[in-house]
Amino acid sequence: MVTSSGPSWVSSSITSVAIVGASGRMGRLATRLIDDSDDLRVHIGIGSSDPIELIEGADLVLDLTVPAVSQEVVGAALDRGIPVLVGTSGWTAERIAVLARRMVGLPELGVIIVPNFSLGSVLATLASTMLAPYFDSIEIVEAHHEGKVDSPSGTAIRTAELIGAARADAGPVAAPHADQRARGQQVASVPIHSLRMSGLLAQQDVIFGGVGETVRISHETFSDDSYAAGLLLGLRAAPGARGVVVGLDKLLELNRS
Repeated sequence: MVTSSGPSWVSSSITSVAIVGASGRMGRLATRLIDDSDDLRVHIGIGSSDPIELIEGADLVLDLTVPAVSQEVVGAALDRGIPVLVGTSGWTAERIAVLARRMVGLPELGVIIVPNFSLGSVLATLASTMLAPYFDSIEIVEAHHEGKVDSPSGTAIRTAELIGAARADAGPVAAPHADQRARGQQVASVPIHSLRMSGLLAQQDVIFGGVGETVRISHETFSDDSYAAGLLLGLRAAPGARGVVVGLDKLLELNRS
């Protein structure tokens, strides 16, 4: 079992949280977790029809919206000097780079971006980066419930980007016939295939092909409760974070040498 007390900048005081996207699945989970905690309280729950100005006065903004509005929510929070925990997909390396440039001028604030709050998912991605330099054929298949509006998922994008970084010396993966639409969307040269279907919650398979063998790193989510521990860790870490922090692995300090 992997445990961690979290990084040294985790806040220990009571934090009031403005939940943007409070009526969604993750928003409802966050509200329940905060209500049940001793060191967090809900400042306000904001829905899609509510003005963003309602975040004013909060100690922290939790963004659980959709990719089309997530950047706006983060910008509104930073304009008001409020740190942010982002649990919304769609934050590509390019978007994060733009945000990082803005954060240079805001040294007292932090934004934590978590593509997936599941510990199992984080560990599966970490395992994938360890295998990445040793296999030239790598593809990702991710499947989510029919209500997920973005594809590829933020977790798949993050996994592909980390695989690409891990293969800096080995070069791009082998992805034949990449010009065909059925071959998926390439991120950091890794083809990603997305399913959106009834009966699913969340699943990701990273498949590595070698000479005469394949290796599959698979993670499946059966309940939103799998996100609870990571979400609470993020909520407690965000008020003391500085700059842009990407990934639950940073909060768990899994990359310590």
